[in-house]
Amino acid sequence: MNKITMLLSALLLTGSVVCAKTLVTVNGKPITQEEVDQELMQATQGRFNQVPADRQAAFRQQVLQQLIGKELIYDDAKKSGIINSAEYKSEYKKLEQRMKKELAIQVWQKKLLDGIKISTKELKDYYNKNKEEFNEKESVHARHILVKTKEEAEKIIAQLKHLSGEKLKEKFIALAKKESTGPSGPKGGDLGYFSKGQMVPAFNDKVFSMKKGEVTSEPVKTQFGYHVIYVEDKKPSMTRSFDEVKAFIEQRLKMEKFKTVMKKKMDELQKKASIK
Repeated sequence: MNKITMLLSALLLTGSVVCAKTLVTVNGKPITQEEVDQELMQATQGRFNQVPADRQAAFRQQVLQQLIGKELIYDDAKKSGIINSAEYKSEYKKLEQRMKKELAIQVWQKKLLDGIKISTKELKDYYNKNKEEFNEKESVHARHILVKTKEEAEKIIAQLKHLSGEKLKEKFIALAKKESTGPSGPKGGDLGYFSKGQMVPAFNDKVFSMKKGEVTSEPVKTQFGYHVIYVEDKKPSMTRSFDEVKAFIEQRLKMEKFKTVMKKKMDELQKKASIK
């Protein structure tokens, strides 16, 4: 791994890059955070935020390496004359024809979808009848320091034992950056918010039994090693408000109506068409 890629790994893990910022360049071609995010959303069908927090950084790095690999291959293909070959041009023309049709269909469907309107009454009726759909589980915002041995974890706990408040948080972050072997180490062990069941059982059971601002008094053992955990914040279970989920409900109802409108439109087109 070269220096640029190593630097990029750190940036990805710290989360310090903005959406469209260039993460790395490959032979002069920039790869941005936006490109990585798009690939992640496609790979997870829009559910990247549901990927366990302790796996997200590794997943991001994997996607980035794939994008780097594509750029390296494309660059070599250009240098070796592939894009000037008869085979490439023939396949490109076929693809262009397919894409021309697909794009026209997508724009046609979008126009149909944009024409569908959902009333405020429909939105509120759906919300009131399906409130359980918008319940959120209890969640915690935690940090952890992952080490190989119980002894290492106990030494870290000893350094934190007599601290509290901001001093405890600051010391924990510093130790995480220095000592943690986990992918969240460079960003102070930050795992963000997660709900019950997203972490491995031993970690999950312990972190949800803790109070805000508390550090584990004993190391927590999992298949990954020994964890020292700090709970930065806790959120109780709750039901999201109508205003928070209004856009989501509108999109869902529009898609349901779209199916009906689409079927009606297709029936009309078939009746007018000559299909033999």
